[in-house]
Amino acid sequence: MPNKVIKKHNLSAQDHSRIIEMAWEDRTPFEAIEKLYAVSEPEVIEIMRSSIKRKTFNNWRARVTGRKTKHLKLRSKDVERGYCSTQYKPVRKR
Repeated sequence: MPNKVIKKHNLSAQDHSRIIEMAWEDRTPFEAIEKLYAVSEPEVIEIMRSSIKRKTFNNWRARVTGRKTKHLKLRSKDVERGYCSTQYKPVRKR
């Protein structure tokens, strides 16, 4: 069910899914989501609120609130990327 933010930014289902995925990742800052999709942190929160179960949303908010890796201003200058180097492993063909 599309919410106001998705309609406002004319986001595709794929973009909507990717925003949720990026928001869920602990090391992806909100600023990266804003840069890619022009969706601010409060709008990401609204997307998450309307897209996942209430208990899951509450757990996510508790986890990301004040987390240094979710905000570039709080992040250490030593961190140059938004994801773990082992996050994207090549898929092995069988």
